[in-house]
Amino acid sequence: MMPERKFAWSALLLAAVLFCGINIFASNFFTDTRLDLTHAGTYTLSDGTRAIIAKLPEPVTLRFYFSKKNSANYPVTAAYAKRVRDLLGEYASLSHGKIILEDVDPEPFTPEEDEANAAGIRAAPTTGGNTLYFGVEGTSSIDEKEAIPYLAVEREAYLEYDLTSLLYQLSHPEKPKLAVLSSLPLTNAPATPGQPMTIYAQLQRDYAVTLLTPDFSAVPAGTSVLMIAHPGKLGQSQLDQIQSFVLHGGKALVFVDPLSELSRQGDNPGAIASSDLAPLLKGWGVDYSPQKIVLDSQLSQRIRTGDQGQSVAYPLWLHLTQDNFAPRDPVTASLQGLNLASVGSLTAAKGATTHFEPLIRSSNQASLADRDAVTVALSDPSSLEQVMPSGIRYTIAARITGPVTASGVVQGNINAIVIADSDIFDDRFWLRNDGPAAEPFADNEGLVLGAVENLSGSDDLISLRTRGDTERPFTVVRAMQADAELKFRETVTNLQGRLTASEQEIAQLQQGGSDSGIALTPAQTAEIERVRREIAGTRAVLRNVQRSLRADIDRLGTILAFINILLMPLLVTVFAIWFGIRRRSRARGGRKNAGAKA
Repeated sequence: MMPERKFAWSALLLAAVLFCGINIFASNFFTDTRLDLTHAGTYTLSDGTRAIIAKLPEPVTLRFYFSKKNSANYPVTAAYAKRVRDLLGEYASLSHGKIILEDVDPEPFTPEEDEANAAGIRAAPTTGGNTLYFGVEGTSSIDEKEAIPYLAVEREAYLEYDLTSLLYQLSHPEKPKLAVLSSLPLTNAPATPGQPMTIYAQLQRDYAVTLLTPDFSAVPAGTSVLMIAHPGKLGQSQLDQIQSFVLHGGKALVFVDPLSELSRQGDNPGAIASSDLAPLLKGWGVDYSPQKIVLDSQLSQRIRTGDQGQSVAYPLWLHLTQDNFAPRDPVTASLQGLNLASVGSLTAAKGATTHFEPLIRSSNQASLADRDAVTVALSDPSSLEQVMPSGIRYTIAARITGPVTASGVVQGNINAIVIADSDIFDDRFWLRNDGPAAEPFADNEGLVLGAVENLSGSDDLISLRTRGDTERPFTVVRAMQADAELKFRETVTNLQGRLTASEQEIAQLQQGGSDSGIALTPAQTAEIERVRREIAGTRAVLRNVQRSLRADIDRLGTILAFINILLMPLLVTVFAIWFGIRRRSRARGGRKNAGAKA
């Protein structure tokens, strides 16, 4: 019989051999096998990517430029670079030789650095005075070139789209034509004067964009998609041109808005508050009123308001999630979240011959409000907190297809997407610019670009627009915050009212003394001191109440910290001790039984 110690060492040696053998076997025979357990399938290539790779007409060379040595002090960037490199390896593996992957480390003063600069890869400066290259260049066999100058960590949600879009552009060097008709400041963003809105800039990169004037005489020949975004008042000639384009096979993406907050930003006295294409929409089988705005208490965004910066629900600004999107339409199936403002409602017109398919809808905790009444709330957000739900889910965006008729005669077939909002283009609703690179926190860009691509005939990239936010929302914390604010709102309001009244009282007492030119009496001075003590006490109570708003959230954080830091290791330790004691007692019992039998 093998001694116990010798048996243990043999078992460990066998386990090590099996471990190495299994890894060698897996690396040689299961190189393409992956198990992605992330919530949004972050590391699983979509069907769109696979289709584009399979359709590559000729070999493509991808050069991955990354400064390994200079990234040593930047672990976040280095870790992200490894993920990018692994993903590129997956692309090459799926291509069966059509994608040739090359790694280039552009160290300073080397031919590789000159090559990176010539390819358009942007060098990012580091705190040590060195430069960091982190980008991708693609080259086709006919010498077509495309590049991603810098792969910002903040844009990780769009990584697969950026890489696959590069491949698509290499295999389709001619950009589709996009005609744009809009009164929005698309070419001159209010937040960054002189620069285009981010979504419009991306459209310019992906398409041959022609910006139409309000008095255009014709839609340019060869236009794949006509995008109409919050148009001004159009003449009959322009309406006829749009109708002719759509009914003769052209595709249209239309944004109308009962209250465009984007158009009202900045110094724009001629801004158009609301937009409508009634003569066209009615003929397409769509009812829309520029006088009605959707308010939704369930989808309300939270904003800061008042001197205390109190967070309140603002049902005019909506945050929509997957529950509000059509799950089977390629334009909305991959969206995770949208941020919209002052949206309108679309319905199918009675007797319409076209097919009306909702793409985006509100919750059933919504209602319609008059635009003029809502306009007052722009300066007082708290006035909109109370919404009387109608139980109706209002359609915010819809796909319109099928025959358009006039007097019972079919005029042609329509293929259009209509969205009752134009603030989707506003960078402040979906883009965070407080870091080294802009970081999207909503899928506004994904919806617009996805809709244009879908209408222009390319469905493969639709699933790549949004890979999902890697940050999972703390839904329990959000619910606790809402409950706490509802519980303490009346108390906070009363305290703030009392505080304001006390401050006004003390101001009146002091003003009375200065107006009369007579020094304050001891009684007046004592009264002022009393009011000041009351103000101090009220402020202390208010601070305590505001701290109470976070009490439950802080308590939850403490519990989670205890579970992760202390409880789980403690349980593992207790189990290990219990298991060891039990095993030893069994061994002793076995030896005693053996001795008794002997």
